[in-house]
Amino acid sequence: MANFFAHETAIIDEGCTIGEGVKIWHFSHVMPNCIIGDKCNIGQNVVISPDVVLGKNVKIQNNVSIYTGVVCEDDVFLGPSMVFTNVINPRSAVNRKSEYAKTLVKKGASIGANATIVCGHDIGAFAFIGAGAVVTKTVPDYALLVGNPAKQIGWVSEYGHRLNFDEAGNAICPETGQEYLKVSNEVKRIK
Repeated sequence: MANFFAHETAIIDEGCTIGEGVKIWHFSHVMPNCIIGDKCNIGQNVVISPDVVLGKNVKIQNNVSIYTGVVCEDDVFLGPSMVFTNVINPRSAVNRKSEYAKTLVKKGASIGANATIVCGHDIGAFAFIGAGAVVTKTVPDYALLVGNPAKQIGWVSEYGHRLNFDEAGNAICPETGQEYLKVSNEVKRIK
């Protein structure tokens, strides 16, 4: 007996590993050899291409396609209709399946509705990509990006709150009291 829920309209191809407590909703398609971690929620009309790996507790909203080459670590959020690409220079008449670029979305990152992630650019841990942003560069941990092309406008905590650093490079999450340190262009949680 399956230890996950799949709506009767969902299609799950052979060779997939699907974790405990996963929910797969209406009209979604999980293609061969995917690995889906425990407690993921896969919204309506989602396509997960072959060999995609999702960590635990990944939340995928409606109308998202996750293409071969994408890996999402634990606790990633993918907003409605956001887009991953997998080839830098696609052409209908040229088969580039051997050229799929990898994209790693690290633990706790959130990608907003209608954002586009150009392949080959990793998204840092706990980064926050605003709705509609077009990411064309690798994103640092805890970075806040918006716009087209996406530009970094600040930093966020693990709970998604904007961090305001003092002159010494210290900031505190207003929700949790977690402390962060910024040195050069890098942020780390210290408490």
